[in-house]
Amino acid sequence: MEKATRRHFFHHGQDGLEDEKGACHWCQLRSFDTHLTAPITIINNLDEHILPNNFRFINDVVLGNGVEAADTSFHLDQDESSASENEGNNEDPKAYAYHAHGSKAGVRTQEQLKKGQFVGKYLGEVITSAEADRRRAASVISQRKDVYLFALDKFTDPQSLDPRLKGPPLEVDGEFMSGPTRFINHSCDPNLRIFARVGDHADKHIHDLALFAIKDITRGEELTFDYVDGAQDENHDERDGGHEDMTKCLCGSIRCRRFLW
Repeated sequence: MEKATRRHFFHHGQDGLEDEKGACHWCQLRSFDTHLTAPITIINNLDEHILPNNFRFINDVVLGNGVEAADTSFHLDQDESSASENEGNNEDPKAYAYHAHGSKAGVRTQEQLKKGQFVGKYLGEVITSAEADRRRAASVISQRKDVYLFALDKFTDPQSLDPRLKGPPLEVDGEFMSGPTRFINHSCDPNLRIFARVGDHADKHIHDLALFAIKDITRGEELTFDYVDGAQDENHDERDGGHEDMTKCLCGSIRCRRFLW
């Protein structure tokens, strides 16, 4: 870990090296507007494991090819939008520590969280359904790719008057660009849950994936959510023994379902 951070701490405060700074994970995190009030920390005291070089931290979703937000003329005005976004939500930025040591990697909160409190958003590149299928097919292990893909299907409706909500939903791909919530581990007994959140009704097709605490969480506790939201594969009954092609769950909770998908 010291080897990985040496360039950042000794050289990235100087002028120049813009390309190198752009690829540096610590520089990316320090560039966030919330860095001073809610810093995100990467910790590894066990080994030299670091994040993949092709991963980039972002603090908002990136719209991929073929994905467009609604024209600004359809958006709420600033006052209405602010009231809509803030109503009922405590969306102050939170401080996280990403522990990047191999099999024990995970995200821990650096402050106490209350049940019902907003924690963060799952970010990534918003892509079309066709592009998501192409990326699954191109992945060596398609199920591994599914870990990072989230469908924005909360408002999908074949009867909708909005053509963007009629067809296959868009998906968020957080594998190569995302925020710290991308590294939150699965648990069958989680302390967070993902909810659809709409900042502006003109953009329901690209709604937020917002993580909220579903129980009180103490400072330093690992953050987790259920990757399949409690769903079980009906094609693999616990009694039929047909789990050879399924992904084992390693969450270790007393409510563990043993398999994810």
